[in-house]
Amino acid sequence: MSDDELDAAAGFPAIVPPDPEVATAARARHDRLTKPPGSLGRLEDLAVWVASCQGACPPRQFQRPRVLVFAGDHGVTADGVSAYPAEVTAQMVANFAAGGAAINVLAEAAGATVRVLDIAVDSTEPLSASIGAHKVRRGSGNIAVEDAMTEHETLAAIDAGRRTADEEVDSGADLLIAGDMGIGNTTAATTLVAALTDSEPVAVVGRGTGVDDAGWARKTAAVRDALYRSRRSTADPVALLRICGGADLAAMAGFCAQAAVRKTPLLLDGMVVTAAALVAEKLAPGARHWWQAGHRSTEPAHAVVLRRLELEPIVDMRMRLGEGTGAAVALPVVRAAVAALASMATFDEAGIST
Repeated sequence: MSDDELDAAAGFPAIVPPDPEVATAARARHDRLTKPPGSLGRLEDLAVWVASCQGACPPRQFQRPRVLVFAGDHGVTADGVSAYPAEVTAQMVANFAAGGAAINVLAEAAGATVRVLDIAVDSTEPLSASIGAHKVRRGSGNIAVEDAMTEHETLAAIDAGRRTADEEVDSGADLLIAGDMGIGNTTAATTLVAALTDSEPVAVVGRGTGVDDAGWARKTAAVRDALYRSRRSTADPVALLRICGGADLAAMAGFCAQAAVRKTPLLLDGMVVTAAALVAEKLAPGARHWWQAGHRSTEPAHAVVLRRLELEPIVDMRMRLGEGTGAAVALPVVRAAVAALASMATFDEAGIST
C-alpha cells in the first residue's frame, strides 16, 4: 500500500453503538421468562449485549466464533525481561499451527476455531503463506532504547489487523476473540497501559511468564525507560504504538477497532490484548461497546486497563497465559447467556402465573 493509503487506513469511521432499542427489547423479554427478574445475574447482561450487537431479539447462537492469535517478537527481550528466550515465539507459532497449544484445545472445547498470524516474529520465513500473509517486520525494536518500528510499519500493522477483521467477518465469523503470542510482549503492553493511564511502572509491572525478582526489576526499568522516551506522545495513539508498542500490538489494536466498525462482538483476552484494545479505543472512540472482557488476568496492569475501559471480566480463573485462552474459557458462558434468552419459555408460553 502507498503512504497515502496507509494514512487513510489508520483513520476509523465513527463507531455506531450496539442497538439500544434491541437492548431494551431484550431486557423486557428477560423479565417475561420463567424466572424472577434479574435472577440470572450477569448472564442477563451478556445476553442483552449480544442481542444489541446482533440487532435481533432473541439473539442467535454463535455459529462461527473465531480466535485470532497475533504473534510478534520484541527487542526488549534482550534486556532479560522474560523467563523464556525469544526463539520460543516462533516455536509456539508452529505449535498453534499443529493444533497443540492451550488455545487450540480450549477453543475446540468452546466451539471456536483458531487462526494464527505472524505479524512480527523474528524469523526469516513464515510457516505458511497464510500465517505470514500480513507480516510487517522481523521483531520489533527494543523500546527501552529505540522505537519499536517506523511510522510506515506502524500504519501497515494497524492495517493488517483491520484487514484481518474484515477477512474473518466476510468469511462468516459472528464472534471474534483476540489472542497474542510473543516473548517480551507484556513489557510493551504494560508500557502502553502506563502511558495511557498515567500509572507508575512499579504499580503495573507484573511477572509475565514468571520472572524472578531480578527479572521483575529489569522489566520495570525497561518500562520506565520506554515511558520516558514516549512521554510527549501519549495523546497520539499511532505515535505511541510506534515508539513503545510493537507491530503485533498495533495489529491487535486495528483488529479490535475494525471489529466494532463491522458491528461484530469481540471478546478480549488478557493483559496484552486489552492493552491493544485501550489503544484501539483511542483510534476509534466508542469501539469498547462492542467488546466484553473475557477474563481477569493476574497481571496488575490488566485490572487498571479494564477499569479505564469500564469492562467487567466474565471469569476470573487466575489465568495469565495469553493466546486468547481466557476469552475462550469465557465463550461458553456467553453461549449460555444467549441460549437462556433465546430458548427459555415465557410465563405466557408455560402457563405460569407472574
